[in-house]
Amino acid sequence: MTVDTLGDIRSRLVPMLEVVAEQYEGRVPPGYPHVINDESRGLVGLEIDPAYALYVTAGPDGTFAEFYRRDPRTDNRSGASREKFAGAPHYDRRKLDDSISDQGLRNLIAEVMSYYNSQPGLLYITDD
Repeated sequence: MTVDTLGDIRSRLVPMLEVVAEQYEGRVPPGYPHVINDESRGLVGLEIDPAYALYVTAGPDGTFAEFYRRDPRTDNRSGASREKFAGAPHYDRRKLDDSISDQGLRNLIAEVMSYYNSQPGLLYITDD
């Protein structure tokens, strides 16, 4: 699949990404979310914040869904017997079928939203 054939996926995916970006506006760091729409470079995607993103890329070897996320930082007291490197990046690249359905595209968006929404919140321990 070449960069030129990304147009079909782009025409269906970008409106979905714009709706998600509107929903997250004001709930993410300033300057985010970004909808990336660069068909000439073979790249369409959504960056919810600096640590969570979905990219759909196309090149001579096919079309891929690429997820970028970071491991959340957790409270040290909850994992005393194991070592955990918080903040480590995870990069997941999956080959997409050329005839992916709208539901398949929505599932990709839902997955990156799930990663962002399920990150642990900050808890403050206070003595009152």
